Amino acid sequence: MPENSVPAFIKALDLGVTTLELDVVISADKQVVVSHDPYMNATFCLDPSGQPLDKKSEKNLNLYRMAYSDIQRYDCGSKGNPAYPEQQKMAVVKPLLKDVIQQAEAYRTAKNLPPVFYNIEIKSEASEYGKSQPEPAEFSDLVYRIINEQLPPDRVILQSFDFNVLKHWKQRINAGVYRPIRLSALVSDLRSPESHLEMLGFIPDIYSPYFRLLTKEKVERLKGQGMKVIPWTVNEPEQMQKLLRWGVDGLITDYPDRARTL
Repeated sequence: MPENSVPAFIKALDLGVTTLELDVVISADKQVVVSHDPYMNATFCLDPSGQPLDKKSEKNLNLYRMAYSDIQRYDCGSKGNPAYPEQQKMAVVKPLLKDVIQQAEAYRTAKNLPPVFYNIEIKSEASEYGKSQPEPAEFSDLVYRIINEQLPPDRVILQSFDFNVLKHWKQRINAGVYRPIRLSALVSDLRSPESHLEMLGFIPDIYSPYFRLLTKEKVERLKGQGMKVIPWTVNEPEQMQKLLRWGVDGLITDYPDRARTL
């Protein structure tokens, strides 16, 4: 299914996932939009007339500078994504976070499926503050408002590569402004876990590295410090099996249909 779309989340529920992982950005009118990129990706999005986008100028379609009424005129599913040849082509728009939660919860209830967690990634990087995203405090407040209105806190994980975001959430939780939710540190660089924890200033609930950065010893060391270890993005069954043998607490994958057979 097209990435970060309502049909994808419904399909994931049908496959029995325990957690819906999704990415959020902010529109010009301060809506929380579910999207991996803060712009219209020309690889798989079409313009409002159904025509392909120019790859060279895709970043000019900055979602932070577009009202949501304009964002939802773009079709990000009919073209398909060549990186995922099994993906079904269908017309989808970038949904709002509140609508994803509402529709997923309604479907889950109607199908009598168990409660699921929501692992929400704030797509943030310091070089983009004020350009393709708000500052961490405003970004976080917008996301928290939706979470607080629609979900119990024990079913939410907030993750980010931007440690400024995670620090802000920790401070707000400690101050009693945000209800406690689990925080997950996303990691993609070669620094040691100890250096990451020093940069972060606290021990997160979850340490979530690129899966190739892990070893069995590192998994044991991290878990010994009280963190769950949930690597990303693990798509091949043999890689999944190895990581499970090492004792990881979960897997983030594009292919839950492959994972559920293990």
